[in-house]
Formats: sequence, structure tokens, C-alpha cells
Amino acid sequence: MKKYVKDLLVERVDFLREDYVLICLADPDGKMPPCLPGQFVELAVEGSPSTFLRRPISINWCEPEANRMDLLIHIIGEGTRALSRLKSGDTLNTLFPLGNGFTVPSSGKYLLVGGGVGTAPMLNYGRVLKEAGCEPVFLLGGRSAKDILQLERFEEIGRVFITTEDASLGEKGFVTNHSVLQNETFDAIAACGPKPMMKAVAGFAREHGVNCEVSLENMMACGLGACLCCVEKTVRGNVCVCKEGPVFNINDLTWFDK
Repeated sequence: MKKYVKDLLVERVDFLREDYVLICLADPDGKMPPCLPGQFVELAVEGSPSTFLRRPISINWCEPEANRMDLLIHIIGEGTRALSRLKSGDTLNTLFPLGNGFTVPSSGKYLLVGGGVGTAPMLNYGRVLKEAGCEPVFLLGGRSAKDILQLERFEEIGRVFITTEDASLGEKGFVTNHSVLQNETFDAIAACGPKPMMKAVAGFAREHGVNCEVSLENMMACGLGACLCCVEKTVRGNVCVCKEGPVFNINDLTWFDK
């Protein structure tokens, strides 16, 4: 898939929480390149003398026909803090689309599981699945209600189930404790979020014989497989997540090795 380096136009910057910002981008040429659900971008960071490398960010929403791309950014360091200071009318140098994407079939019921900033690619994936004729069902987890972001947007696409550790929204516990896993069956499962969460979801899928893909969040400095800082051990040997992933079928990973 062709990669681009473009100065995208910042149309809007919305703080969803004090440490989460949604940046809405457009291509000034009016031709946003297509992206697969699960792919990511590498953003150049300006105005931060201590930040030299681009920052990898999952694509939260991509509609080429509407000339639109949304990025959900968790502010955790100086680089992402500098990105959060962008204003409408600014430009953002973007390398994209990078990596591979989730499988998009033409039918079936898919459970999309997200935790934290890992909910970002699930939103776009759900939209693409729905447009392809599938039924996306979302299972979102967080410590409390304030961790469940963009809920209304998820609800516009499909049914949404929620778990919170403090029971402030949805069912209490982790995503793998939710009753939907006992009450319904799914043709496939996809997950993105903290690795312990993804491993737990992968274990459930493996135990029940359900195909499962996960999007890994290894540190990806270059996005092109050159720096080797995102290496993951797989059944095929060590691979760069930014190039061979970030989406992997769980059967390709060594999570179940004893």
C-alpha cells in the first residue's frame, strides 16, 4: 500500500478529557488517501526541543470520501503534549498509512474489544465492518466511567457493552468478565489495548475456538522497520510490529508457548 508524507490541515482539536485529545485532519489537496482499519500514522512533533522522533498514533477514523482523518492522542509525555497544543488551521506533517490492518469480511458478527487509547482503532474498524455488511459489537473497558471515550460515536455504529473496575458504568470487572461473552457467540474477535487485556481476550478466543486478531502497541519510532525498537517474537521469528503488524492473528504470536 502506497505511503505518503503530507502536511495535513488541522481542522479541529477537541479535548475529550484533560489527557486525551482528538485531532481532526483533512488533506489540503482534498484527496485523503485510503487507510485500512488498524493502520497507524507517524507524526512529526514541532515546538518540542526534546522530541526528535515522530510519534506513532492509531487511526481513529478515516473517511477518504469525506477527506477526513481523526487521531485520538493520549497525552503522556512532552511529544504528545506538544501535539495537543495544535490549533485549527495548523498543519501536521504525517507519514501514513503504516502497517497492516484488520481482516474485513463481507459477513459475520464481530466482537471488537478496546481498552484505554486502544479503543481508537476499534471505532474505525467497526465503521468499516458495518459498511461491509458485518455486525460489529463493541466491548469497551476502563477503570471508571471517565475512561470510556467517544461512547456516542460507538453507539452510532453498533451495540456497545462496557466494563469498569469501579462499576461506575456498565458491568464491574475486566472485559473478559462481561456477561456478553457468555450470552452471545461471535464469528471473530479483535482487540487493542493494554497487553494483559489483549492476552486475556486472546486466551478466551483460543479456548472457545474463535478467530482473533490483536493490534500491538509496541514502541514504534520509525514506522518502517528500520530502527528495530518494536520487535515482537512470533512463531515465524522476531518481526517488526510497525511493518509486519501492528495487527496479528493470535496464532502467529508466542503468547501461548509454555
